[in-house]
Amino acid sequence: MSKAKQPPVAHAGSDAPATSATPVMFDYAPALESRSVVEIASSYGLYIDGRFVDPVDGGSFKTINPATEEVLAEVSEASAADVDLAVSAARRAFRQSWGVMPGRERAKYLFRIARILQERSRELAVLESLDNGKPIRESRDVDVPLVAAWFFYYAGWADKLEYAGLGDHPRPLGVAAQVIPWNFPLLMLAWKVAPALAAGNTVVLKPAETTPLTALWFAEICQQAELPAGVVNIITGAGETGRALVAHPDVDKVAFTGSTDVGRQIARTVAGSSKRVTLELGGKAANIVFDDAPIDEAVEGIVNGIFFNQGHVCCAGSRLLVQESVAEEVLARLKRRMSTLRVGDPLDKNTDVGAINSAEQLARIRELSDVGEAEGAGRWAPPCELPSVGFWFPPTLFTGVSQAHRIAREEIFGPVLSVLTFRTPAEAVEKANNTPYGLSAGVWTDKGSRILWMANQLRAGVVWANTFNKFDPASPFGGYKESGYGREGGRHGLEAYIR
Repeated sequence: MSKAKQPPVAHAGSDAPATSATPVMFDYAPALESRSVVEIASSYGLYIDGRFVDPVDGGSFKTINPATEEVLAEVSEASAADVDLAVSAARRAFRQSWGVMPGRERAKYLFRIARILQERSRELAVLESLDNGKPIRESRDVDVPLVAAWFFYYAGWADKLEYAGLGDHPRPLGVAAQVIPWNFPLLMLAWKVAPALAAGNTVVLKPAETTPLTALWFAEICQQAELPAGVVNIITGAGETGRALVAHPDVDKVAFTGSTDVGRQIARTVAGSSKRVTLELGGKAANIVFDDAPIDEAVEGIVNGIFFNQGHVCCAGSRLLVQESVAEEVLARLKRRMSTLRVGDPLDKNTDVGAINSAEQLARIRELSDVGEAEGAGRWAPPCELPSVGFWFPPTLFTGVSQAHRIAREEIFGPVLSVLTFRTPAEAVEKANNTPYGLSAGVWTDKGSRILWMANQLRAGVVWANTFNKFDPASPFGGYKESGYGREGGRHGLEAYIR
C-alpha cells in the first residue's frame, strides 16, 4: 500500500505531545479486508423478468478494478431490444402483481430485502470497493448501512401512503426507468428503487457501465427475497442503453442521477411527453468557515466534505470559503491534516483515499487541476507516493482562487479543493451563490442565529450546519438550478412515484 507521509505525532496512548525537538512517529500495519468473501462470476447476463438472460444481440463489456486495472467480470450490454423486454416485464408485473398488491404485502418484501442486505453487508462492501475503488471503511461503514436503512425506511411507508400528505388516494405511476451513477452504485440504487417499490411501481434500472456489479448482486438479492418476477429489472450497458431506456414510450417515470450535461439530454428527450422526471445532477458546493467556528472540527468537516469517496460526490464541498481573519490558521491546520491522509489499497481498512473510478475521470481531474495552476492559483498536495498501477490522484488544494477560475466554477468530481476568502457574511453568501449549481452547502460557526440566516440566504437544496455529507433516509435531498429538480429521501421522495 502507498501512504502519504505522516507528520510528527505522539504515540497512541502517550500523555506527552510530540514537539519539533522530539518527533515521535508511528505507522499503521496493513489491515486488509479479505477479498475471498466475494465470489465474482466470470460473466453476468441481464436481469429481466426475475431471471438472468443473455442479451438479444450478444454484446458485452468488461468491468475493471480501478485500483489494479484487473478485469473483474464480463458484463452483458443491453440493446434497444433488451430494453423493450425489460420494460414489458415491468409493465406486466405492475398490472398483474405489484401494482395491485396491498401496501402491507409490499412492505414485507422490502423488509426482507433490507434484512438480506444487512446479512450480506460484508460481501457487498468488498464488492463495492473492488468495482468502484472507494476505501472499504467507507463502503462498510457508510454506503451499505445506508442502503439497508433506505429499504427499512420505505418499507415502513408502503402501507401508509395516504398519510404522506400526497393526496387521499395515492396511486403508483407505473414503470420507472432509473439510471444511476458510478460514485455510489449501491446507495444510488437504494435511493431510487426503495421509494419506487414502496409506492407500488415497478422498476427498470441501469447502473453505470464502470460499476455494475453490486446492482447485479442486488438482482440476486431480489431472487433470494422471492420478489415477484418483473418487479425489478436490471439492464447493464453504456450511454446508448440509457438513452433507449429513457426514451421508451411505455415508461411512466424517469429518475436520473449523474452529470448536468446528461440531465439536459434527458430533459430534452422527455419534453412533450407525459413522463414524470426527477434529476439529481452536478454540484459545486461552498463549505463556509466563519472566524468563530471550532477550527479543528471545521477542518475535519472540510476533509470529509471534499476527500470522502475521492471527491466523487455530487454535493462535495469543493469550494472552501474562509473568513479572512482565520484563513491562515485554517489553511495551516488543513494542510497538516491532509498530510495524515493515507492513499492506497481500497481494501486496506487504514486507507483514507482510494482509487479514482476510471482513466477517463482521472484525465478530467488532471486537466482541470492543470488549468487551475495555469490560471495562477497556488497548487499544494502533501508528499505522497502513488501506486504505479491503477488510477490515482493525491488530495490537492488550490489557494489564491478567484470566482473567475475554472476550478471554482466547474465540477471537478475529484479530491481537489479550491480555497477562497471572504470578510462579511453577505460577501460569503454572494460568493457561495455565484454558481450555476445549487445542490448543497456547509456553514461552520458558533452562532445558531447566523446558521439560520445563512441557510435562508444560500440557494442550495441541502445546508449542513457544523457538519458535512450527512445523510438520513428520512431527510429529503435534491438541488436547484443546474443541480436538477425533485427530491429523494423522506416522504418527499415518494412524491415522484405517486399519481
